[in-house]
Amino acid sequence: MGGEIELINDGDGIAVIGDSSVVEEFLISEGLKAKDLGLQRLLPSLGSAAGLLQAGSEIAANSSKWMKLTDESAKVAQKYPMVINSATGNAHATLRASNGQFVKNLQFVKGPGAFLTNPAFLAGAAGIMAQIAMQQAMDEITDYLSTIDEKVDDVLRAQKDAVFADMIGVGFAIEEAMTIREQVGRVSDVTWSKVQSTPVTIGRTQAYVLRQLDALAEKLESKSNIGDLAKASEEAKTKVQEWLAILARCFQLQDAIAVLELDRVLDASPEELDQHRLALRTARQNRLELIGGSTAQLLDRMNAAAEEANAKVLLHPISSRTVVESTNLVAITVIGFETGLGIASDRQQVEAKRWVNAAVETRDDMFKAGAEGVDAAVRFGNEAVDRAKFVGDKLGNRIAALRRRGDDEEA
Repeated sequence: MGGEIELINDGDGIAVIGDSSVVEEFLISEGLKAKDLGLQRLLPSLGSAAGLLQAGSEIAANSSKWMKLTDESAKVAQKYPMVINSATGNAHATLRASNGQFVKNLQFVKGPGAFLTNPAFLAGAAGIMAQIAMQQAMDEITDYLSTIDEKVDDVLRAQKDAVFADMIGVGFAIEEAMTIREQVGRVSDVTWSKVQSTPVTIGRTQAYVLRQLDALAEKLESKSNIGDLAKASEEAKTKVQEWLAILARCFQLQDAIAVLELDRVLDASPEELDQHRLALRTARQNRLELIGGSTAQLLDRMNAAAEEANAKVLLHPISSRTVVESTNLVAITVIGFETGLGIASDRQQVEAKRWVNAAVETRDDMFKAGAEGVDAAVRFGNEAVDRAKFVGDKLGNRIAALRRRGDDEEA
């Protein structure tokens, strides 16, 4: 490949492949950090045909790095023209450092490089990129779960429903399989046999939790009495974080199973790898949309409850405060969960209506004596709104601190 590097963009991440020194110079010049992609794992599946043998030798001789598709890496990808591959649906480009200049002066090379003409390599690289992206997502869910007070296993043990009985064991089995894969470099028949039935348990648990979230939303919708609404919102406040923690764990384990599946297909039917990768991606997106629909419905019901509480703040200051408090805390919890799973959310919390505005609207001075108590409830609502507004930054800072601590420990 000489001074060339090759870029692959699959929508979740970017792979940079080429001579190790050139790849590193490219990453440094663009201010990017990346992790090893590990394309060497493709060597056993490429076979011994002449073209595949050449691709295999180039894989062995070159470096491959992967980075998550973020705002920074996306800007870099946009700087270089890429061609969509009809087989994989991914974008590809070959870049060349001319006249021995630094990689920051790379120019687009018309015509794909050796890697990009090899269907087996493209399918394999796309599969490994998908695995790395899912493992990155699993790490982010782990970070999210680290920010909540209760451990998921403790939450599961506290549940009396039989549907949760096998979830802890399923988690142990999948984590063991991932550890063996990391050590051995593949997923054997024996390892796969231990986990191949676990998606049933995970799916059943996920469905149960989604029903519980929907039930909380329906209960809020059915309450018209402000006292009953306050009780229902209090219940939601205490239960939502537990349900979402279990839901995040389900999603994390489903990603782990997908990583193991891709290894099995790469070993057993490499020609089906790309189709399987795309199918897993679609299934994952469907799960995200299903979960996002339930959390959106819950927040809609909570917001409606807060609006109703605002309308009755003069007559029921204490209950109204409870509803507003619960609504904002649930919103903070949901936003943290959606951030951990990568579900985009720009929801704004309902701000409690100031008592003085309510007094003006009703033109009733009878309730001015209660202004101090109601204003305290409103102030709480405003403070909760501020907390929710900045929850993304706080969560990000906490996750960054956890990662730095982990890096320090490894060092």
